[in-house]
Formats: sequence, C-alpha cells, structure tokens
Amino acid sequence: MKNVGEAQETPTGAPQEELATGERSTRNRVARSILDHGPSTVADLAGRLGLTQAAVRRHLDALVQENVVEPREKRVYGARGRGRPAKVFALTDCGRDAFDQSYDKLAADALRWIGQTHGEEAVAAFARARVAEQAKAYRAAVEAASPENRTRALAKALTADGYAATARSAPPPRSGEQLCQHHCPVAHVAEQYPQLCEAETEIFSELLGTHVQRLATIAHGDGVCTTFIPRGEAPKTTPQTTPRTANHASASTAGRNPA
Repeated sequence: MKNVGEAQETPTGAPQEELATGERSTRNRVARSILDHGPSTVADLAGRLGLTQAAVRRHLDALVQENVVEPREKRVYGARGRGRPAKVFALTDCGRDAFDQSYDKLAADALRWIGQTHGEEAVAAFARARVAEQAKAYRAAVEAASPENRTRALAKALTADGYAATARSAPPPRSGEQLCQHHCPVAHVAEQYPQLCEAETEIFSELLGTHVQRLATIAHGDGVCTTFIPRGEAPKTTPQTTPRTANHASASTAGRNPA
C-alpha cells in the first residue's frame, strides 16, 4: 500500500498517540481502518485505534483535504429513527487507489479487447471463470463450516483474499445475514464491467446453496459491497459446477445498486 496522508504538519508537542509508529503513520492507520471496516464514525475510529476523538478528527480533516476520505450520512436500512443521521467517513476513489489497485487500466484494456473481439458474452464467461477459480479456496472453507456458520466462513476466506469481509445479522426488517466486503481489489474495473460483480454474486449463491441478493457495491459508489443472505432452509452442499440457468442469485441487482 502507498502511504496516504502522512502527518507532516503534526504540531510540536502533539501527544505520542498521534505520532507515526513503525512503517505506517497514524493517518495511514486511520485510512486502513476505514478500508477494513467500511464507512466509520469518529467514535468508531477512536475506539479501534486507541486514539482520542479530537486526534481522529484532525487526521480525518487532513485526509478530507487530500481527497482520501469523504464525509457521508450513515446509511440506514429499515425505519430511520429521530434526529440527524450519524456522519461517517468513507474512502474516496483516490483513497482506494492507495491500496494496491495499480493494474486497473491493464485489466480494463484486456476486458475491452475481449468484448470487442469475442463479444460481451465472452466477457461474462471470463468473469465466471475467474471467480470460479478464486472460489476453490472459498468452497473448502464453506463446506468445512456448520450450516449456521457458512456465511462467516465465506467472509473469512474473502478476507484472506484481500476483500476485508465481515458477516453479521441483517438489520430489520430483513431476516437473514449480510456479507459485507469493505474492500474490492477490482472496484475500478467493475465500474466498467459489472459482469465481475454479477459472477461473484452467482458464486456466493452457489457456495451458500441459497438465493442471495446484492444490495450495494463499491464499484457503483457505495462504501461497502453488501450481499443479503435470507434466513430460511439450511444451506446445502452444492456441486462443483452449477448451470447458469439454475443459479439463485438476484440477476436484477447483481453488480448494481437497487432501485
């Protein structure tokens, strides 16, 4: 990862907690924490990093000025309570660029050539083949877990692959789980080629043995890629390959924001 927001202007006499430690500055740690956990409040960051809220605000102000992070209203699923929505800070495209996305143009050029030479279906076939290869490790992790822990097992496997994923209960009124990917190494390419998101959604459905619905994607401007897994029948072990016509993924939302 490139350094982001180096704390060059830290005033003399600043508390030790605000100084860079090791190879990564405190400001890098703030940006990395947002990458790993998704859009975060000042209190969230202070708690995770062991900093005062005042220190976090100063680093965030600098990161906003450098176009590494941006403030947003916290996304609310379901009924919104009274009062103003909490403010969270999310990585910008510039901020995400600092986290190992140096081959985006090459990948986009390659997919463009495939589409122009062999047609859009060839792009979709490449996307499915790519994610199927990745999913070999995911499949082993999911099938080794108990049915109630399979979404968490998938999240752990995705994290090992660089997606900074978590699993949690979906907020009301939905009944099920949410798989959240706080980082996407191919987000910039997926902006142009949503087939990458669609293929990923299909493989999640296959691995978990149930219908899934993509609610949001980083590629389309959301802070987190969010996939909803409804609570229902226990997930069943699925064969190595599933015909495309029989997959359970929501094609209407895979790789796109819901209407």
